[in-house]
Amino acid sequence: MFIYDSVAVDNVLTIEEMVWMQADTQFFQEEIDLYDKSALEKKLNNLLNEEIQSVEDLEQWLLKESALMEEIQEILSGVYIAFNRYNDDENIKKRYEYHQQDIMPMLKTYSHKLNKKFYDNEFRKQLDQDKYGLLIRSRVNAIELYREENIPLEIKEDHLHNEYFEITGSLTIDWEGEEKTIPQMKTYLMSKERHVREKAWKKVWQEVQVHEERLNDIMTELITLRHQIAQNAGFDNYRDYMFKKYERFDYTPEECFRFHEAVEEAVVPMVTEIQKKHHKQIGVERYRPWDTQAIPAGQEPLKPFETTEELVEGTIDVFNQLDPDFGQLIAEMRDRDLLDLESRKAKSPGGFCSDLPVTGLPFIFMNAVGTQGDLSTMVHEGGHSVHHLLSTRQQTLADYKDVPMESAELASMSMELFTLDKWDRFYEDENELKRAQKEHIEDIISFFPWAMVVDRFQHWMYENPNHTVEEREEKFMDLVKRYNYAYLDIEGVEEQIKARWLLQLHIFEVPFYYIEYAIAQLGALQMWEQYHHDPQQAISNYKKALALGSSKTLPEVYETAGIKFDFSTSKIKELMDFAQQRLRELE
Repeated sequence: MFIYDSVAVDNVLTIEEMVWMQADTQFFQEEIDLYDKSALEKKLNNLLNEEIQSVEDLEQWLLKESALMEEIQEILSGVYIAFNRYNDDENIKKRYEYHQQDIMPMLKTYSHKLNKKFYDNEFRKQLDQDKYGLLIRSRVNAIELYREENIPLEIKEDHLHNEYFEITGSLTIDWEGEEKTIPQMKTYLMSKERHVREKAWKKVWQEVQVHEERLNDIMTELITLRHQIAQNAGFDNYRDYMFKKYERFDYTPEECFRFHEAVEEAVVPMVTEIQKKHHKQIGVERYRPWDTQAIPAGQEPLKPFETTEELVEGTIDVFNQLDPDFGQLIAEMRDRDLLDLESRKAKSPGGFCSDLPVTGLPFIFMNAVGTQGDLSTMVHEGGHSVHHLLSTRQQTLADYKDVPMESAELASMSMELFTLDKWDRFYEDENELKRAQKEHIEDIISFFPWAMVVDRFQHWMYENPNHTVEEREEKFMDLVKRYNYAYLDIEGVEEQIKARWLLQLHIFEVPFYYIEYAIAQLGALQMWEQYHHDPQQAISNYKKALALGSSKTLPEVYETAGIKFDFSTSKIKELMDFAQQRLRELE
């Protein structure tokens, strides 16, 4: 069952605070009152007690359950978005924590009861297996995982998530008398002046290191809680528990390890060559961490837009060229105030797209400062938004609208590549356009080693839950040297490098959610190859695949898209060859 997996702490809201927040958060809809727990419980009990006397009744019951869960999901998602937008707003924080402490535990309990009611119903076996087979598999999986004793542990876990976001959302740098957020420092890391880059890089990581001890403590506490959650559910380690929770039925941890090795063999040498070439372009003796984003002499930082309004209008135009529905969607989100794009203090780092099922539209959250990376992020999150549009049109059940991450990221990463040849909307100068396209392809190639570090690091942490902070740092350094810094000179800044993973929010909030990016990126490269030969067919296949939501398996979704769910060494090499060919065309 589709339930938002959020967080919790002990706080109580006053009536005045409740009224204020309901007036302040109108970007989402509140069809029910989550403050009236007895009324919510009554709705849930009505579902539990409803008589089901035929297979038709059972199908209608599933629709009623889905509608109620979407009403609840709308509010949980809306408040989650608000919390990430305003980390320093105590009223929003209290409301968010109320949901986590009071509402989520109740929902998890009722979710289990509703799953059992569905599974135990005598008419379940008469359901169309082609239509409901994956829903049944998912419900069985949830029943097997459920442990009542894990609910208070998950509340503690979520409280630690909150603290992590409060710390990272408050990180600011004093830059020549002005307060800058971490995203705002990106522009200085691209400076042609090496002393500026070095100063910016060191200031960022010095600020992170101020909080390093507490962030490491949070991670240690999370690992302890998560290991206990896994053991309570009958697993030897949390990694195996999460593979089941994420419903990774189509690949195993062992296949992830082979993926790591394949990237080391096929991609790391390519990244080294990219770095060597860049090293030569910027003309420095030693290639240091603050040099990786440097702009070569004679060039200026790519500036695709000045304001977020320009970013939005340009994205609408680009999406319209692919499909009018895509552009109309972003325009409607703009008109409904469902975009929060600019970086500011007390705003969580990163970017995401969150569905609002009652509103019928998603919300895009990001931290734009005017860089090429912001353009990539916008079209990426726009791809998630299109996925929401297409799956909602075709799927009636919330279970099937809630898509697995491997297909969710396929949607977003394919959109990045589909729009690549349309970025002239942001770059009038052909040389700048080619440079933006080239850098994007190189960034894709360079991403794979980092994805392997994040994934393999987590496998190790949860396979060895009793490790020390020192052992954790040593393991991380070993991995980044192996995958990311084979060429980079990190002498003298090892302590800062050890802290790099602390800003990877996935490790804290959504553990093991990262390998999906790499798997989906291989799928997106296949989609781009298809688009390169036949754009119309590629867009048609893309729309058909995304409309499936999670009603089909991952291999079936990928097959509908005209590609293979494949992260073998041979497939990686084939796609890296294709990417290199495209790079040569841009020289």
